[in-house]
Amino acid sequence: MKSILIRPLITEKMSGISEKHSNKFGFIVAVDANKIQIAKALKEKFNVDVTSVNTIRYKGKMKTQLTKKGKFSGRTAKFKKAVITLKEGQTIDIFSQA
Repeated sequence: MKSILIRPLITEKMSGISEKHSNKFGFIVAVDANKIQIAKALKEKFNVDVTSVNTIRYKGKMKTQLTKKGKFSGRTAKFKKAVITLKEGQTIDIFSQA
């Protein structure tokens, strides 16, 4: 089975949201995962009750590099972000998990 949760989202913006709302956390998830699968994976891995899951899909950005041999163009990888809300009073300690 392919892993649904890829890694926690640790950015300045997500840290601010987590401080303001102590039960909201962000994760980078598999692109083809749906909200039900994400909630189930969080329940299995962290043993928490998920109230809601909000997902955002990002297309890869176009990148161009100019070198002596010419111009190379390509795309960065696409990814999906999930912002989850836990039941009141529950939390996830992301830094202690391996």
